[in-house]
Amino acid sequence: MERIEAIASWAEMLRDTLSAAAGLEQAILATAPLAPSPIREDVGELAAGIRTGERLEPALRRLADRWEDPVGDLVVAALLLAARQQTLQLAELLGSLADAARSQATMRMRVEAGRSRTRTSVRVIVGTTATFAAAVVVLNRDYLAAFDGITGQLVLLMIGGLFAAGFAWLARIARIAEPERFLSATTALSAGGQQ
Repeated sequence: MERIEAIASWAEMLRDTLSAAAGLEQAILATAPLAPSPIREDVGELAAGIRTGERLEPALRRLADRWEDPVGDLVVAALLLAARQQTLQLAELLGSLADAARSQATMRMRVEAGRSRTRTSVRVIVGTTATFAAAVVVLNRDYLAAFDGITGQLVLLMIGGLFAAGFAWLARIARIAEPERFLSATTALSAGGQQ
């Protein structure tokens, strides 16, 4: 989430620098030392590549691969578009992307809070069940005498399987899939093959 906020801040820095009539490469070079700390090193590498004469497009794709984030992909895609063809409203687009990135960060914080509650619930359920089963085994062995035979063992196995399936389901609902990146190394390779 810190990185998403940093990407949003850097997009705003680029927007403001571009509004001062600087070109895209000059804007990147100017904002690199001032980029927020979570992405400063990555933006610094991008600026170093530009200074050494590297083409902007491959340098931007490398930046997207270092970030590995769908929100970062949006900003890099806008910059790639501007690098290929002059985009008159790049500054406005970067401002909109910064707003979208901040909204994404807020949403991720809410999702993470929900996830945390779900994970806590799963831990409580699993812990309570395991504690109860251990207490029955230690404190009341006579209660388990019905499970000594083959039929009892099959019933125990079935009950254990149901509990395992329930625990697996609880673990699954506690996980939330991250959105897929649309600007990745494989995308770049396929795009490069089509050109």
